[in-house]
Amino acid sequence: MSRKMKNKVLKNLTIERIAAEGKSVTHYEGKVVFVQHVAPGDVVDVRIRRGKSSFMEGEAIHIHEYSKDRAEPFCSHFGVCGGCKWQHINYDLQMEYKRQQVVDQFQRIAKVPIPEVLPIIGSADTRYYRNKLDFTFSNNRWLTREEIDSGKEFERNALGFHIPKRFDKIVDVEHCYLQGGVSNEVRNALRDFALEKGLTFFDMIKQEGLLRNLIIRTSVTDETMVIVQFGEDNPEQVDQVMTFLSERFPDLTSLLYIINLKKNETFHDQDIHTFMGRDYIIEEMEGLKFRVGPKSFYQTNSKQAYELYKVAREFADLNGDEVVYDLYTGTGTIANFVAKKAKQVIGIEYVEAAIEDAKLNAKENDLDNTLFYAGDMKDMLTDEFIASHAAPDVIITDPPRAGMHEDVVSMLLKLAAPKIVYVSCNPATQARDIALLGDKYNVDIVQPVDMFPQTYHVENVVLLTLKTG
Repeated sequence: MSRKMKNKVLKNLTIERIAAEGKSVTHYEGKVVFVQHVAPGDVVDVRIRRGKSSFMEGEAIHIHEYSKDRAEPFCSHFGVCGGCKWQHINYDLQMEYKRQQVVDQFQRIAKVPIPEVLPIIGSADTRYYRNKLDFTFSNNRWLTREEIDSGKEFERNALGFHIPKRFDKIVDVEHCYLQGGVSNEVRNALRDFALEKGLTFFDMIKQEGLLRNLIIRTSVTDETMVIVQFGEDNPEQVDQVMTFLSERFPDLTSLLYIINLKKNETFHDQDIHTFMGRDYIIEEMEGLKFRVGPKSFYQTNSKQAYELYKVAREFADLNGDEVVYDLYTGTGTIANFVAKKAKQVIGIEYVEAAIEDAKLNAKENDLDNTLFYAGDMKDMLTDEFIASHAAPDVIITDPPRAGMHEDVVSMLLKLAAPKIVYVSCNPATQARDIALLGDKYNVDIVQPVDMFPQTYHVENVVLLTLKTG
């Protein structure tokens, strides 16, 4: 981008559509311009912030005409905290663009013949649908431009979400529409208590401070887990905080804490202490019970996870005689969900604590045809592993956003199972992997599922069948 374009205001641009990662698209003199927080059909003035030879990025500084597809944002933090970026777009249009995102990624990356992508399965709940939220304590609250310009002094301690692209700035959240139950009450009560008692909020630059993170997990069975992560080993103040929460919220199912003195806030390698109640909560699906611990992965939209897993089970089309491999099994949710319709299910997952939960889940649900193994997928799925187990008739794979390691893809090609059901939270990496599988597999069905309303994220399930001849 030429230097003279930076900070230039382009007037009366019509927003045309939504592209990848939720950015909206318009054009100026034949060049693509990406704009955040606008809707297709808006007519706007855009100040250019940066760009390259093929595109520019800018911010809308004035809206002349609002799109008919706009919705009124319902959250006071919209546009600041970085979550729920599509609140200003009506839900039907959100789903349309999510489906189109799948189409675009497969056409651009997979480059294999695909059938018509099915209509997206929408979420019944478009607010309060998440079962897990992570909040961060910080002594460096994000101040709005109005607050800065006022010249007044403001409370700088905050408990909320990271500002996009600013690890050291936290927006103080008053009410979050992502999680129901007592989530908002717990967060606000703990913040107020900490301020009242003068407890220190974490300093991300100096890496010091007592209160570091708050994690809240809920379930469809109305159970709640609260985890407080402390950045200092101060038994007296830790007990003070945990006692307050236990007395203020005596109905919590699980109240846990972690002393994390590391330079990062991940806690899979940390000891977790139970202050009150159990060290897990229970999710339920079709009468099956799933034990979810503090380190367990579970789909963050419980109700919509059921719809997702029903699609995966339908695509697997089991009759009771099949051996199923469930890769990236997490707490064994999909494995246990399909087990009653399979001869045997073998689940593999790298988080040992999740595998322990998967085994407990199978036992609790009286399932005796599941086997679970912990280890890195590329190291576990080897010739030796396959030789010591029955070959799979169906493979279900639900990898993280990065997709499958190329060694795993190579092993899938070697295994040549008649059917692969690929569940993904990232259609781009899914399309990449399917391109690698394309020599041996046909794409039979593509089904998007909306797990995250008000965001641009989309889940996608693809049925792959082995080519014949």
